[in-house]
Amino acid sequence: MNPKFRLILELRQSGVSDNNVLRVIEEMPREVFVPEALKHNANENTPLPIGYGQTISQPLVVGLMTQALRLNNRIKVLEIGTGSGYQAAILSKLCRRVYTMERHRPLLQEAEQRFREMAFPNITAIAGDGTLGWPEQAPFERILVTAAAIDIPEILVDQLAPGGIMVIPVGDEIYTQRIMRVTKTDDGIETEDLGGVRFVPLLPGMGDEEDKG
Repeated sequence: MNPKFRLILELRQSGVSDNNVLRVIEEMPREVFVPEALKHNANENTPLPIGYGQTISQPLVVGLMTQALRLNNRIKVLEIGTGSGYQAAILSKLCRRVYTMERHRPLLQEAEQRFREMAFPNITAIAGDGTLGWPEQAPFERILVTAAAIDIPEILVDQLAPGGIMVIPVGDEIYTQRIMRVTKTDDGIETEDLGGVRFVPLLPGMGDEEDKG
């Protein structure tokens, strides 16, 4: 069986039911976003290291979190944690505009190069502290956080538009993290637990570029 077809089948069987999300994952060449030595693993349902202690997320997690955002082509999305750029590329095919932030400048530069080469005109990326969000571009209809916060960050909730949705891993221990869908209401927020996950922690400030391990 074709590896990409096998991956899509596995995602569908594991809970990714949105056909638009599955189509975009199927069409997006994940191998472009992983290091050269790992390209042969690109269509496996597993996270892969990309340097600076970061990973490109497991395709199943990408599918489930993207699906949870309930996207359409009128929506503006903030992504915290650009990483390789893979998740932003997926989002760009499902919404109007993606604003993405990364604390490790070398990773951001590599991702921006991919965005240029693959022609993603609706992605805007900056180096910055994701814990602060991007207030100059707020409000956002959707926010996706690709690192685990100890609690739901109020500063990011404040940058959601009324009725907006944020999908974020929450938990201070790697084995207790849960994907939470946070919906902003007139009275505050409503939360839904979408299941367990394992992400690197959401950290303030900019990354230390000395360690590429």
